[in-house]
Amino acid sequence: MELGVIGLGRMGQIVVNRSLDAGHDVVAFDLSAEATATAAEAGATPADSVADLCDRLGPEKRIWLMVPAGDAVDATLADLEPHLDGDDVVVDGGNSQFQASVRRAEETDAAYLDCGTSGGPASAEAGFSLMVGGPEWAYEALVPVFDAVATGPNGHDRMGESGSGHYVKMVHNGVEYALMQAYGEGFELLSEGRYDLDMESVARTWNNGAVIRSWLLELCEEAFREEGSDLGDVADHVAGGSTGTWTVEEALEQEVPVPIIYQALAERFDSRNEGRFSRRLANRLRYGFGRHEVARRSDDA
Repeated sequence: MELGVIGLGRMGQIVVNRSLDAGHDVVAFDLSAEATATAAEAGATPADSVADLCDRLGPEKRIWLMVPAGDAVDATLADLEPHLDGDDVVVDGGNSQFQASVRRAEETDAAYLDCGTSGGPASAEAGFSLMVGGPEWAYEALVPVFDAVATGPNGHDRMGESGSGHYVKMVHNGVEYALMQAYGEGFELLSEGRYDLDMESVARTWNNGAVIRSWLLELCEEAFREEGSDLGDVADHVAGGSTGTWTVEEALEQEVPVPIIYQALAERFDSRNEGRFSRRLANRLRYGFGRHEVARRSDDA
């Protein structure tokens, strides 16, 4: 099928590459001419504007947005509005707030799919996990592309009505915060405990058959292998926090207790004040799955 992709950062380029690898035709646009050129080198048809991208697509347009959450999504939808009708489908693959996705679905003439995307740049080869909300017919129309971008047919599903995809992804991120905190605290105890341990060896051993094995634990092993058992100069500063905040806010509104997720969020905010090993590991893990920049300690820290 034919797909338009707007937003060609790390994640957007993966959408382009995996769609092309599956045999789909891709028209690509980014405000950065360099990013558009990179997509063209991979085999996509470059567009020099949103209007040009729409002109190059067929009468039933399928467009994937991978732009930063917030104003950038609304601005892109405004640019798309004159070119879309009810037969077209727009996928928002960013980390949008689910209530904003509900609003956009109501305001957009095209069918609007909110697509929670997990896996990060590290999933360039394996594929993403996609949590999709919106009209069922629109989801079914995009299944060939979802199959290509995800880890296969089991790597994506329609969660429900508009907003549900980003809602599920929001809670996913809250769980992610808690898991990172649990691994961080466990390794901190090992680091400060009774024995002189090789943390890479511990992580590798745990990840082969142990109950707590996971991809995050594989990333712990990677972090200790590349940074050392003491994490070298990795700083105690864990960035991010918006999706975790949304999760806690929703839990308060629904009167659902989420003390572990809340505490992990609080630890993330507190990491900007003082140093702990657990948060240094969380800092490095964000690089592992999302290729986020690793904050480093200064020489005198």
